Amino acid sequence: DSGNRNTCPTPSQSAKALAVMVAPDPTQKFRIAHIALEAMQDQPRHRALDIGCAVGRTSFELARGGFDDVTGIDFSARFINLADELVNQGLIRYALTDEGDLQSFREVSLVQLGLDACVSNVSFWQGDACNLKDLHCDYDLVVAANLIDRLYDPDKFLADIGSRIVSGGVLVVASPYTWLEEHTPRSKWLGGYKKAGERYTTYDALAENLAADFVPFGQPRDVPFVIRETARKFQHTISQVTCWKRR
Repeated sequence: DSGNRNTCPTPSQSAKALAVMVAPDPTQKFRIAHIALEAMQDQPRHRALDIGCAVGRTSFELARGGFDDVTGIDFSARFINLADELVNQGLIRYALTDEGDLQSFREVSLVQLGLDACVSNVSFWQGDACNLKDLHCDYDLVVAANLIDRLYDPDKFLADIGSRIVSGGVLVVASPYTWLEEHTPRSKWLGGYKKAGERYTTYDALAENLAADFVPFGQPRDVPFVIRETARKFQHTISQVTCWKRR
């Protein structure tokens, strides 16, 4: 639900992203943020980057978890506008489809989520994960959740991200590895195919592409998430979460 897209999210998709943000804990965004915070151990918590931030739940959770400066970046200007509205207003009202043309109205409140005290530590930017600005650097933590299988050039992203993390810093990657040509040309898929006659998974590709700059630590873990389509239809997906320490 977050990352570089060839098309902008519709108002309905934006509402779904907001619904994920306020779903009963532990939502996937909540879990991934806490996996990332756990992975930091006693490392400094100065700067964090949430790349593919959608409407910002993970960014806010990282700020609540002690980071002084959290940057959320998403390709979607619509998502960033909603995240900024949460920072500035603390509240967003939105409509969800129940069935057919029938809708119900909801709201997301930073106060209700216990995230209102950390808004001054969070900022949001519209940006391209494969072409980040030079100012996005010196991070102690980078979280890339449900991003890499929506990028037009995931190799480029992985080759660049190490230069933006301090030595000893942490990279957290979460993805269901749903490779689709509508998002990523087949020639750019990280994994999900046969290589030299053997199965080559996205985790294999991550380990290979990140080896020069990172050391994997901890075990990969599966984190489920649910996106509401209508009142009685939900999309259930499982992301694999991996952690990597900068050399």
